[in-house]
Amino acid sequence: MNKSSTLLRFPLCQLLKNVGKPSWENFCRKSSHGFTFPYGQRDNSPGSFCSWRRMFSKGLKSGLEYPAAVEQQTPELSDKEQRLLRKLYTGLIQGHRACLAEAITLIESTHKRKKEVAQVLLQKVLTHHREQEQLNKGKPLAFRVGLSGPPGAGKSTFIECFGKMLTERRHKVSVLAVDPSSSTTGGSLLGDKTRMTELSRDLNAYIRPSPTRGTLGGVTRTTNEAILLCEGGGYDIVLVETVGVGQSEFAVADMVDMFVLLLPPAGGDELQGIKRGIIEMADLVVITKADGDLIVPARRIQAEYVSALKLLHKRSKVWRPKVMRISARTGEGISDVWDKMTEFQELMLTSGELLAKRRRQQKVWMWNVSKKACWAISGITQK
Repeated sequence: MNKSSTLLRFPLCQLLKNVGKPSWENFCRKSSHGFTFPYGQRDNSPGSFCSWRRMFSKGLKSGLEYPAAVEQQTPELSDKEQRLLRKLYTGLIQGHRACLAEAITLIESTHKRKKEVAQVLLQKVLTHHREQEQLNKGKPLAFRVGLSGPPGAGKSTFIECFGKMLTERRHKVSVLAVDPSSSTTGGSLLGDKTRMTELSRDLNAYIRPSPTRGTLGGVTRTTNEAILLCEGGGYDIVLVETVGVGQSEFAVADMVDMFVLLLPPAGGDELQGIKRGIIEMADLVVITKADGDLIVPARRIQAEYVSALKLLHKRSKVWRPKVMRISARTGEGISDVWDKMTEFQELMLTSGELLAKRRRQQKVWMWNVSKKACWAISGITQK
């Protein structure tokens, strides 16, 4: 089967073929679109990151390799940009929080030239990440946890208490907090960090608030890249706090190892949330604010969710979602939540489901990047 027939098998490739007919080499190398594929098979031809056949057929199933031709793209940058790239990359892998913050700012930028520099930086970090995973015998370098829930559920307060407990146990914790953007002005308050005053002063923690900029699903368009940079900076636990979401917004589940749903005890008829939506994606349901006058409602809601979860389809062969009560104000149940998380991680890793889940997420990431690149080439505005 020749290359043309391989392309015609995929609607996405057909779209790329029809829009300006760009060559794959130019598409991968020309970084004005600001997108970087998480995978690609090394090609022997000069200046090429990956091959069509490897990328869109067998490359999705086996033998995926990160791009290895970063050095060929670096000379296209100016001396000032190359110095910036070296500073950010060196500082990042050495664990400097200032360099991590600047690197995330770079990948979030919409400036055309900064996107090009961000693409090169991300490729270098991807290569470093792969080398470190090989040294770690193929095991993930960090544990990724997504935290979601309705507005006012106490997500930021929980992270403040939970993060301090983790740093006291010698973990390095990064928090990617997503704040909603205004639909009229486009601005964002970025106020989640104000709820984490103690954690923000901890040298073993890094908190990064980011705006959604209209992205749906409770995350930003660069959350995957930010997670990768945090892991490159040596953080072994990455917490992704989404905006306040509803029943159908669970994009973060395609980015993390464990999805935790936080719910308040007094939010009306909680069983309405069981309607096939975000609750199906949860690996752990946490009832927050279980203290004072809310202890009785919290116990009732916990019992209702335990019964309701039994009716949902079991997504894992080794893990069934649990329902817990916690109080960030008193600290009750916080350590128990971490115990359940480590139990989940060990079971999923031992069974091989965690690595399989990572591979599925990487495919989702690749196709999302592909769609964005198609929109950028064709001039389509993302809705």
